[in-house]
Amino acid sequence: MPFPSRCTLLKPLILVAFSVLLAGCTIAKPRTDDPWERWNRKAYSFNEAADRAVIRPVAVGYRKVTTPNMRRVLSNFFSNLRLPITMVNNLLQGRPKDFTRSTGRLLVNTTLGLVGFFDPASQMGLKLQEQDFGTTLAKWGVPDGPYLVLPLLGSTTARDVFRFPVDRFFDPLTWYANDRDLQYRAQYMPTWLFLVTLRSRGIDAESLLEGVYDPYVFYRDAYRQQRVYQIYDGNPPVEVIEQLQGVGDDFDPDELLREQQQYEENKSGKSP
Repeated sequence: MPFPSRCTLLKPLILVAFSVLLAGCTIAKPRTDDPWERWNRKAYSFNEAADRAVIRPVAVGYRKVTTPNMRRVLSNFFSNLRLPITMVNNLLQGRPKDFTRSTGRLLVNTTLGLVGFFDPASQMGLKLQEQDFGTTLAKWGVPDGPYLVLPLLGSTTARDVFRFPVDRFFDPLTWYANDRDLQYRAQYMPTWLFLVTLRSRGIDAESLLEGVYDPYVFYRDAYRQQRVYQIYDGNPPVEVIEQLQGVGDDFDPDELLREQQQYEENKSGKSP
């Protein structure tokens, strides 16, 4: 699909965005329940099995054949390449200053940064603040809905799931693949490489799971917290954090400690 057609289809989205913003929407409080937990745990188990069998070994192999500097340069390139997604969502959120900063970052890193392999824009104060259609919906006042785990895609919510098709529409990696029909579907190789770079970043953080009594809950809560910080631009209200963490009048830290102790006893083969 040619780029002018994308721009034409974007116009009504921008009008809708500004109309909602003018109506004075506020960000809905995050949900902390998990009504789809039964499905989510099955999808999580499937994703874990796929990760152990295929995805993680590929990421480990990628780390073995690359240096930290090579991985950083490739990560910079993909971050710069996907900036149009952030730029479009800046517009949809009615944030012209952020759109200007993102555009400046793209121009600086594409030119001075050699098509994005280097990041002089950050040294100039043009920091990366990624946005997606999920955060746009949140700032329009759309509630997050239940937590959801999708096969291969991982953590999301009933609201954030819409970022996958919408942001894909503005992703240069998608433009590249759609405009080509190569043998063995090689047009998707840049996308696969991007996904491998993402997975390789997580290998260093795997030690955080040691001693976690329920990895599913850890990933769920980590996702929710990360999204809240992204939606509030890194500065969420205290009451939102307290709600997310379940800190309230009925919060019982002793019960949380007992759950952790019971998990450790079961893991070691002792009777609770």
